[in-house]
This record gives sequence, C-alpha cells and structure tokens, in this order.
Amino acid sequence: MSELAYRRILLKLSGEALMGAGEFGIDPAVIARLAGDVRELVAAGVQVGVVIGGGNIFRGAGLARSGIDRVSGDHMGMLATVMNSLALQDALGKLEVPARTMSALRMDQVCDYYVQREAVQALGRGEVVIMAAGTGNPYFTTDSAASLRAIEIGAELMIKATKVNGVYAADPVSHPDAEFYSRLSYDRALAEGLKVMDATAVVLCRDNDIPLRVMNINDSGALMRLMQGEQIGSLVDRGE
Repeated sequence: MSELAYRRILLKLSGEALMGAGEFGIDPAVIARLAGDVRELVAAGVQVGVVIGGGNIFRGAGLARSGIDRVSGDHMGMLATVMNSLALQDALGKLEVPARTMSALRMDQVCDYYVQREAVQALGRGEVVIMAAGTGNPYFTTDSAASLRAIEIGAELMIKATKVNGVYAADPVSHPDAEFYSRLSYDRALAEGLKVMDATAVVLCRDNDIPLRVMNINDSGALMRLMQGEQIGSLVDRGE
C-alpha cells in the first residue's frame, strides 16, 4: 500500500469501451480483460469504485432524438448501465474478486440499492463497488454520475477510460495532427470545450478538488502502472 500513488479511485468506463470491435453490445473478451486489470488493482490494495455508461446498448439523448420521450429514453439508458454493471460484476466474480452492483434505481431482485455509507463500507472491505443507473435522474449523464460518486466515496482520483490516449485539442481520429495535452486545468477544459467529460462533470471535479485522469482503456496493465505513479494519459486538475 505504501508504494501506491492512490488508495481509492473511481473508474469511469464508457459503454462503448465494452463493445470491442463490435458495433453494439458487450465483447466477453474485453470485459474479461477489464476485470483482470481491476483484479490486479484490488490485489495491490487499491479500493475501486466503477461507473459504466450504457452507450453500447442505449443512449437516452439519442433515443429522444428518434422521437422517444427524453425522460423515458434516459431511464432506458440507466437500465443499460445496469446490464453493463452486472456483466462486469459477473466477470469479476469469475476471477474471485468480491464485487457488488449498487443501483440508483431500486431493483432489489437484481442488485443492491445505492447508499453512500454502504458503498464506502464495502470499499473498505476490499469489494469493488459498481455504481449503476447514473444519478437515478434524467438529463444527467453517466459522466456527471461518475463525478458525483467519486466525491461521495472520497476518491483520490477519477479515471475516465476511453478509446483514445488522453485529451486532444481536436478529435485525433479525424485530426491526426491534433495537439495532445499531457496536463491541463479544469477551467481550460471548460473554456475550450475540450471533449474531456461533460461540463457538469468537470465542474464537480473542479469544485471538489478531484483530479481527473483521461487514458486509453485498451492499454492493458496501464491502470496498475498509473497506481504506481507512472504518468499515463492526460491529467486534468487545478494546475497546467
């Protein structure tokens, strides 16, 4: 534990990260690899909270654009995050890693209801706590939910795990020469509209001094190297 840079983290996974090379759904190989990376953290003594998006199944905003009521669409998106969370819980269970899914929506036959105090106690016992269904409210993204949960559990770092290596001045796929930011401030990310997380999520991190690390989840072993102090991806904090 004394060699770890962080002892409690919140890992935000995009739903799209679970698709692998597919166009939707969950790639079993990808979620098994992610579970293996989390197991390595837990074995080292890191307390891990996880929030997973649902974009690989449903996006509330996208459903709203297709004609579905926004509130209904967002609730469908929340249910998608529960599906992803249960899949990760199952993958962790196969590796004998204690894990529980806690949902902001009540569904007692499927998973536990999210209670901040119980989540913190579970983390203290070495359980991975997967926090599903966003905030339980429409119009809030899972990015905002991740920031909120990071604050509630007292995380020392929030990690946004994506398909790119960090924060760029523009989309690196369509702009290969886009400038890469190894470190930037919350305010710069907001002022320049950089695609770090949504504005509410960044403001929550800023106002509660939660540093945010954006990194490529496909870099196997990178999470453990980050816990050991290696500078990976982009750091968003008060400095620059």
